Amino acid sequence: MATKIRLQRHGRKGYAYYHIVVADVRAPRDGRFIERLGSYNPNTNPATIDLNFDRSLYWVQVGAQPTDTVRNILSDEGVMLKKHLLGGVRKGAFDEAAAEKKFEAWKAEKENKISKSVEKLLTEKDAARKTRLEAEKEKNKAKAAEVAKQKALRAAELAGATAPEEEEVPAVEEVAEEAVEQAVEETPAVEEVAEEAPAVEETPVAEPAAEETPAE
Repeated sequence: MATKIRLQRHGRKGYAYYHIVVADVRAPRDGRFIERLGSYNPNTNPATIDLNFDRSLYWVQVGAQPTDTVRNILSDEGVMLKKHLLGGVRKGAFDEAAAEKKFEAWKAEKENKISKSVEKLLTEKDAARKTRLEAEKEKNKAKAAEVAKQKALRAAELAGATAPEEEEVPAVEEVAEEAVEQAVEETPAVEEVAEEAPAVEETPVAEPAAEETPAE
């Protein structure tokens, strides 16, 4: 039976992760499988790979064909290298101890690279965080300055628009009383008016003329 090592999709839309499985080449992609070898999550940085190394090596040795993506995963995990080294041992190119030594040297170098890569990512992440904080501080300063400027303009406008205090308006009763008093003071007394009026000249009364007595 021809077998393949491939990915079986799981997860949700926008966040997919995969199981690494051995399945019959005739089975649908997400259908039945023979054995699960591990998982692959590309959503993390770096990608998270959980692999059963010995079982993966076994299936590769018995002829299971990995897909391109799975081959890259197996190469990164050293499965393909170990298969190559064991092939050299069988051919007599070197013994098993030498093969194991080469594999351990490769593994140590790989771990060193991963460690440096993770350290670089953390450094870049920290630098990006600091840059973001500085930008946020500058933005907050500019916003505070703008708010202060607006407050100052508003205060100036309010100060300029404030009307002077209105003079106290006397009550209606007080105005009426003052008007009456003023009118009384300005009106002359009756005696003064009488004195100032011109005297009326007496008009002489004409005496009636004596009637003439007619002569007899």
